[in-house]
Order: sequence, then C-alpha cells, then structure tokens
Amino acid sequence: MLKEFKAFILRGNVLDLAVGVIIGAAFTAIVKSLVDNLINPLIGIFVRNSALNKLDFSLLGAKFTYGAFLNDVINFLITAFVVFLLVKTINRLFPKSPKDETPILNEELETLREIRDLLQKEH
Repeated sequence: MLKEFKAFILRGNVLDLAVGVIIGAAFTAIVKSLVDNLINPLIGIFVRNSALNKLDFSLLGAKFTYGAFLNDVINFLITAFVVFLLVKTINRLFPKSPKDETPILNEELETLREIRDLLQKEH
C-alpha cells in the first residue's frame, strides 16, 4: 500500500496540481496586496473614501457593504487578466504543430467506418 501511495504522489499530474495550488495561493496574495495597497487608494481618491471595503449603504436596517464586493470583483478581474496573458504567452511560445491537430485513426475505427458506409449504400 505504501508503494502505491508513493507512486500516486509522485505522478506528474499530482505534483503539477500541488505546485499550481501553491503558486495560485501566492499569486492571490500578490493580487490582493496590489488591489488593497495601490488600486483601492486610487479609487478612494475619486469616491472620497480611503478604503473601498468600507463603502456601504443601509436599507430597512440592513447594511450592504458594496465596497467589499467591488474589491472582490477587482481582485477577480486582475487575476483573470493575468491568467489570460499567461495562457496567451504560453500558446505563443509553444504553438501546436499541425500533426497534433489531426486525429489518429486506429484500425478498428477505420474498419467500423467502412462497414457503416457499406451498410448505408445497401439501404
């Protein structure tokens, strides 16, 4: 059982996923810092409030903190944009070769297609 667990952990996909989660958490902290320390103060200049998180309004005794929601939306948009740029750059650096795009047909599939075509001709 220990051998199976070791083989599972050392598989490429598991290690790639672990690295992705760790880097994603670190990246999230960087984006949060960017938004909290640079973008929010810039927005605060225009809305006359130093902290975007503290923007709110009350309605019938309920407090709606729309500033916190805006802060989360900004975090998401920045993260999504950086991931988009990363994927775009990787696709540019490592383009797919034409042979990767053509499906590889095995013998069984080709035989089944021939049978299908013959049956269609009979009817």
